[in-house]
Amino acid sequence: MAGRPLIGVSTYLEAGARWGVWELEAALLPAGYPRLVQRAGGLTAMLPPDAPEHAAATVARLDGLVIAGGPDVDPERYGAERDPRTGPPAPARDTWELALIEAALAARLPLLGICRGMQLLNVALGGTLVQHLDGHAVEVGVFGRHPVKPVPGTRYAEIAPEEASVPTYHHQALDRLGTGLMPSAYAADGTVEAVEVPTADRWVLGVQWHPEMGDDLRVMQALVRAAS
Repeated sequence: MAGRPLIGVSTYLEAGARWGVWELEAALLPAGYPRLVQRAGGLTAMLPPDAPEHAAATVARLDGLVIAGGPDVDPERYGAERDPRTGPPAPARDTWELALIEAALAARLPLLGICRGMQLLNVALGGTLVQHLDGHAVEVGVFGRHPVKPVPGTRYAEIAPEEASVPTYHHQALDRLGTGLMPSAYAADGTVEAVEVPTADRWVLGVQWHPEMGDDLRVMQALVRAAS
């Protein structure tokens, strides 16, 4: 086990989760996330919502960070009025994950945002979101697929140089890009599907799709290599 980098992954905090005879508040992470980290050569640490003042100390004990998929980001975080199709807020998770992102950026810790995680990265850097778009989720609770095309010369294009079909489930997307971010992949309809910080001294990548729901390990392997 020695030498495998420790990758922190943010989690849900649900008021009522049920298993066996129990129904209790629970910190939850779909099993695809730790399995993906493990298959890519890392160890997983679950990071349930905590007080934001603990984010820097948490990041200091990690080799890499994943901000996982989940609920819609509260539009108040980027100065927008709530669209009726935007989901209910998750204030504790927004606060904690924004603090983790800011701490990781300050520490130059390798950082991967997945779906919500990419959107929150954009918000943390001053960007905004499209609160609803059609065609990127086939039906409630079912992952779909669509192709994404990398932008040549980007870090993501080095990881996956060809157009690829990826697992998707989202109804929001990036609008105005945050400071320092550049697009590194697009969907056929022009939706930004990946972003990155294009500097050699930082490994920061966000993807709009869900690699934990597929068999392509390359994005997570790249994070693990950067964290090693």
